[in-house]
Amino acid sequence: MNICVFGAASSEIDEKYIKAVELMGERLAQKGHNLVFGAGAQGLMGAAARGFKKGGAKITGVIPTFFKEADVEIIYDDCDDLIFTETMRERKAKMEDLADAFIIAPGGIGTFEELFEVMTLKQLGRHKKAIAIYNIDGYYDSMEAMLEHSIEERFVKENCKLLYSYFSDLESMIDYIQADIQVDFTIKQLKDG
Repeated sequence: MNICVFGAASSEIDEKYIKAVELMGERLAQKGHNLVFGAGAQGLMGAAARGFKKGGAKITGVIPTFFKEADVEIIYDDCDDLIFTETMRERKAKMEDLADAFIIAPGGIGTFEELFEVMTLKQLGRHKKAIAIYNIDGYYDSMEAMLEHSIEERFVKENCKLLYSYFSDLESMIDYIQADIQVDFTIKQLKDG
């Protein structure tokens, strides 16, 4: 299975996140999974790549050409496949196409945007892929509360909880990803329920 990992590109984050994501990558690789990611060498992108590589996985990085040209981000130099795109939109679309499932590690604005895009696409029936939010050390507790509040205030339908799952335990998250449960719902059911 190709697992797309979205997460922080920053190397200024607490080491606890880096260690957790490296271990996650190694464990997923040991179970036969491969990585699709944004090709960055630092932060949680780099941690995922190092972990998957340590576990023996194939690593596919996808990055816009202008990142390389403008020296925006250090590219992980041990990718098995490195795909360059023209735009950020093309980058995300390529990663989404290559992925069989998504893991959202802690991150910032870009990671939030990637999470909500894959959730929206799933809500609209464009894919049925698992979306696991890796809630390391409670990082996503506030987001979970915000989504619950949105449901209570009727901006988001209750059925939208079927789109994703939160995990603080690595092994439970891996079990969820490997189960590859295809929730059978229609756009109307999500919008109405």
